[in-house]
Amino acid sequence: MAVVQNHVSLSGLSHVFEDGRAPLRVLDNLTFSVPRGRFLSIIGPSGCGKSTLLRAIGGLLHPSEGVVSVDGEQPGRAQGRRDVGFVFQDPSLLPWRSVIANVRLPLEIAGNGRVDNADPDAVLEMVGLADFRNYYPHQLSGGMQQRVALARAIVFDPSLLLMDEPFGALDEITRSAMRYELLRIWQSQAPAAERRTVVFVTHSVAEAVAVSDRVIVLSKQPGRIVADVDIELPRPRTEEAERTQPFLDYTNHLRDVLRAAA
Repeated sequence: MAVVQNHVSLSGLSHVFEDGRAPLRVLDNLTFSVPRGRFLSIIGPSGCGKSTLLRAIGGLLHPSEGVVSVDGEQPGRAQGRRDVGFVFQDPSLLPWRSVIANVRLPLEIAGNGRVDNADPDAVLEMVGLADFRNYYPHQLSGGMQQRVALARAIVFDPSLLLMDEPFGALDEITRSAMRYELLRIWQSQAPAAERRTVVFVTHSVAEAVAVSDRVIVLSKQPGRIVADVDIELPRPRTEEAERTQPFLDYTNHLRDVLRAAA
């Protein structure tokens, strides 16, 4: 039997913000692992610590208690190897730089290491923006800007991709299209064992079910795990899957869990 390799592992993770009038406990005793190449979504009420959790996994925040590891090491080491990519709700593109120049920006900042192996043009082709390489952010739609942000995040070909509400600012039609575009890009890595591991924060239950192998639900603050649900829907997935009874069963169950957790 093949041994499952965990890419991300958390044990007893808690975090308290100490810089306010009183200590604020936002995460409480989280323990879970994410096998390599899996797509995990995190959902929960506003303020439950989802973004804080993502920052801890990415090495942007040192938790107050517990242990986080990426490939068995501290997250900062994976980040130092440029093996972690981040995509946030705001694409944060530099308006005076073209699409290709925005994608090249991390390479320019890095200056060495894996830069020689990076191919910004190939990444733009992957996200469907090759014809827009010389456009500027103000000339792009919101969905296209997020594709640029995604291209910038994966230009180093990181094995771990952390996404914090990346489609939250988009209209519903564009958001739906982008979730399946993300799946197309993720599923393009074959075999499945070589795919990026994705940890995806979203407020949308339907989005979480559509993209994920597994969904973790956090309670209201402080965030605790109240459900850990495997999404056993066939891949590749299309928008038509959202009309099927199994999809609706998953969304209804997760909404019930969220109501109880709020």
